[in-house]
Amino acid sequence: MLEDWYRKVNRPEFVNSDPVLFPRRFSDPADIEIAAFLAGVIAWGRRDLILKSGERLFSLLRGGPFAFVMAGRYRSLRNRRDCPSGACIHRTFFEEDLAYFCRGLRACYQTYGSLEALFSSALNRPGSPDSPGDPGIWEGMALFRETMAQGNGGRYTKHIADPHSGSPCKRLCLSLRWLVRREGPVDLGLWTSVSPAALYIPLDLHVGRAARQLGLLDPARKANDRKAATALTAQLREFCPEDPARYDLALFGWGMENAGG
Repeated sequence: MLEDWYRKVNRPEFVNSDPVLFPRRFSDPADIEIAAFLAGVIAWGRRDLILKSGERLFSLLRGGPFAFVMAGRYRSLRNRRDCPSGACIHRTFFEEDLAYFCRGLRACYQTYGSLEALFSSALNRPGSPDSPGDPGIWEGMALFRETMAQGNGGRYTKHIADPHSGSPCKRLCLSLRWLVRREGPVDLGLWTSVSPAALYIPLDLHVGRAARQLGLLDPARKANDRKAATALTAQLREFCPEDPARYDLALFGWGMENAGG
């Protein structure tokens, strides 16, 4: 059943209604990487509003995401103090938050050369104490969060979840799914040094509801946290150990069809 829903959703026409359309507009790997993480960070709420906000966000990136970041063009972005309404990009994400991301991304590229290199450098690190034997993608998320903070004087942001706090890191997992999964036409498969087998399901309220209705998660446990994301991904690996995150598309499709069920 999951494979049927995966095939229904994993089609070219899905791209135009999904924030993955933003990284798909670029051809340079660095532009694609940055666009994937920026599109992922605003991927919450109503899909039509996410797409509208995405157009607003990417209209600010003059000359392309990588050039905008590395040339420091983000210094012209406005803050809420000087421009309370006009600085809003998406819900609680403002131009000053975009500037934070740009400063952090600049630090990532200066230190590692690419975001792929940053994440792949963490894959051989030992897992965190709460997940011994972890394949390392959570440590990649933690390293990304730390490097982004280093680029901002040690300051963290609520828009980058901490995997060591128990968060499922839905938006980071979504960006990683786009970049890592090899099979199109939705996902990009840009990265080659990170295996799709290392991915975790981007778990949010809707995916969690669908998974519980399908018996893939314990319905008595309501929290959509890292433990739930780990448990759900373990179930999905039973069906496809080399690419469990493919079923994110299936759960999305099934959930949309059965909303309110």
